Amino acid sequence: MIRFVLSLLLFLPAATQAQDRTPSHCIALADASPQVHYMVPARLPEVAAENVYLHYIAHASFLIRSHGGLNMVTDFTGFTGTLPFIPDVVTMNHAHDTHWTAFPDPAIPHVLRGWGEFGKGIDHHLDLGEVLVRNVSTDIRSQFSGVEDEGNSIFVFEMAGLCIGHLGHLHHAPDAAQYAALGRLDVVMAPVDGGYTLDQPTMIAVLNRLKSSIVIPMHWFSDFALDDFLVGMRDDFSIVEVGGPSLTVSLDRLPSRPTIMVLRPNYINVAR
Repeated sequence: MIRFVLSLLLFLPAATQAQDRTPSHCIALADASPQVHYMVPARLPEVAAENVYLHYIAHASFLIRSHGGLNMVTDFTGFTGTLPFIPDVVTMNHAHDTHWTAFPDPAIPHVLRGWGEFGKGIDHHLDLGEVLVRNVSTDIRSQFSGVEDEGNSIFVFEMAGLCIGHLGHLHHAPDAAQYAALGRLDVVMAPVDGGYTLDQPTMIAVLNRLKSSIVIPMHWFSDFALDDFLVGMRDDFSIVEVGGPSLTVSLDRLPSRPTIMVLRPNYINVAR
């Protein structure tokens, strides 16, 4: 226990511990404002107050970084690049081994697995002051065409007044109760491979139902799959090629029209 507390203090900056979280509006519709500011820095940046920094690492892994310096990595595989840092929080799903690791660094203060005992799911409600991390369980296809009930988690990060959702390895459209538990997601990371998770028409229907201000495609294995997804979305969403792996979002700069922000994945590397 002493070692755990010391590790927690080492990797949580003092400013972070004192941070208060701006209330989010997951269960209420947010007013949208004109534009989002995006950037492609060479290393982990400082994040302005009431902003969230997002970096697409690879496959389904994103770094989510707060103003107070909290670092959270989704679908964590144990490798984020050559920049030496220990995330404060990692989330994982286990549909495939490219979405989790059995051996996360023991120095990571919070390791949130998106599954529990087989078929029983798991509930997370991690309040770090500046950030609240919670999950909504969904089912996944298991071996031999079976189903593992509640074997996947959609993780939601409430911070800076925003609700940021990561759909994980989603295998079915959420039901009414799951949509209600998610609430209004301002930003959503969505797998768009078109087969390993959801087929393209179903994923497009899910995203139209969520009505998020920003959609970030992930889990695409070629530009062909990505382009198919973008073609299916272009009637209802604006499309922005960010030109790099990172962007910064804030509640007062959400786009007025639902927008797909295309990030190009890149490991987090030490600047040369």
